[in-house]
Amino acid sequence: MLPQEIIRRKRDGGDLAEAEIASFVEGVSSGAVGEGQAAAFAMAVFFRGMTPPETVALTRAMTRSGATLAWDGLPGPVLDKHSTGGVGDAVSLVLAPAVAACGGFVPMISGRGLGHTGGTLDKLASIPGYDTQPDNALFRAVVAEAGCAIIGQTADLAPADRRLYAVRDVTATVESIPLITASILSKKLAAGLHGLVMDVKCGSGAFMADLSAARALATSLVEVAAGAGLPTSALLTGMDEPLADTAGNALEVRYALAYLTGWRREPRFHEVVLALGAEMLALGGLAASLDEGRRRIAEVLESGAAAERFARMASALGGPSDLMERPDGHLAAAPVRSDAPAPREGVVRSIDARRVGLAVVALGGGRTRADGAIDPAVGLTDLAPVGARVGRERPLALVHARSPDEAQAAAVALAAAYEIGDEPIPARSLILERIGP
Repeated sequence: MLPQEIIRRKRDGGDLAEAEIASFVEGVSSGAVGEGQAAAFAMAVFFRGMTPPETVALTRAMTRSGATLAWDGLPGPVLDKHSTGGVGDAVSLVLAPAVAACGGFVPMISGRGLGHTGGTLDKLASIPGYDTQPDNALFRAVVAEAGCAIIGQTADLAPADRRLYAVRDVTATVESIPLITASILSKKLAAGLHGLVMDVKCGSGAFMADLSAARALATSLVEVAAGAGLPTSALLTGMDEPLADTAGNALEVRYALAYLTGWRREPRFHEVVLALGAEMLALGGLAASLDEGRRRIAEVLESGAAAERFARMASALGGPSDLMERPDGHLAAAPVRSDAPAPREGVVRSIDARRVGLAVVALGGGRTRADGAIDPAVGLTDLAPVGARVGRERPLALVHARSPDEAQAAAVALAAAYEIGDEPIPARSLILERIGP
């Protein structure tokens, strides 16, 4: 089947047959479909959408484009969590080892950053020596030994998705519900999971900015996964401000280590960790209720068992054996650190989290093209949250940059992202809805 004719049919609003979708995906995987054609297909789907059967067919085709894993012999359920992407969201780094410490096994296949959001894979790549793309033998061994392994897509796991994922990042087609659904679930189905929990972000820093779009995506994910035999639930969580006060790759690794060791636990970040962890444990039969699941996650965080699992995972995948004890001895640091001053005295009333994420990209902490390099050291810390009083004594953030000019540009961008008023505002709910069994 000619790729251009498949693109034409979708461009004109037609429904694609399963065989047409399978043919196109096979071409993406083999290279017979060019990058321009893949981009055109993504744009056609973005504007025309896909029916549920088309989305199922696309998901299955991308899963079949490579190998699939089986986890026979593990003494516990194989579980995973996936976020649709946000700013200051390092939850995966702490949740995978926490669930592992509770008896689950978490083979987490993560992606690079998309657009203004940070990618889990980019964060882990900032750890010296950490192998984000091990072969399947090492991947399986680390999951069995440490209980978790967070990696990127290996060459033989959903290779068609890997290529299409990179194209979407730089062609403004990230927000398509069918493409998001197929991209996420093809990797998860290839990973051989027993249960999946989705964190679907909603707000200014999410790809789905309004609640109805986020609900539609969560419903698509849960329904398509169920149709493929993968029990899945989804939480809709707020992303109207950065989830944590830190954004940037090595900086977020530092944040995750501080969280795991108990040095700091911001309430908003902690709430999402507990809620998603409870869902995973309940879905895998490791907790009889969500309340019990929250208690178990909190216990392994307090005891240090979750931190120990992260240390084992990082070391087994080539990272430093003393990363937990000496993060500053291993993680890159930017040479310039300067405050981003608040434009006036007052209370933070809202934050355009997307603009915050784009400020990190502009510093070099994200990509502007598919093959672009990332600077792991740059980013933002001490971001003032909604409700904080800012002014001369409290800047908007601390900027980590390569040059004073770049730091100044980031400060200007942050000032435009913050709305500052005179009166406090009521706290907003973080867990918006739950969809699933």
